[in-house]
Amino acid sequence: MQATIGAYMVPGLLSDTAVMSERNVLGGELEPCGDDPVTGFYRDGCCNTGPEDIGSHTICAVVTAEFLNHQREIGNDLITPMPQFRFPGLTPGDRWCVTAVNWLRAHRDGAAAYVVLASTHERALEIVPIEALRERAIDVPASPGSLGD
Repeated sequence: MQATIGAYMVPGLLSDTAVMSERNVLGGELEPCGDDPVTGFYRDGCCNTGPEDIGSHTICAVVTAEFLNHQREIGNDLITPMPQFRFPGLTPGDRWCVTAVNWLRAHRDGAAAYVVLASTHERALEIVPIEALRERAIDVPASPGSLGD
């Protein structure tokens, strides 16, 4: 038997209790961020993280044109598709797991994307204060495109 812990399959580890799950910044179970496009460092739709995720792709952002332009200006082009990395390129309204450091930089520069707290991994708090995340918190509408540019 095997169990999943984070993004890892652990053979021989299964108990009567629920499998450990990743936590969000609110202390609850980490909820999916997005599947159109499929996001996450592991491309599993969640902002899961692990030792390979050096950039800490832990913040579930609902991107805006301002955020995308800011990221491009600091050398993090999130607009141009890169199929070799299974990256489709983003447009305003897309949900994407962004790095905590780049989100914080955008926040400090006044260009932060919106944040889905229930889908933001608790490890983001190692870099970004919860108050900053709460300032940009949003309930994601059924059609994020309605957020505008």
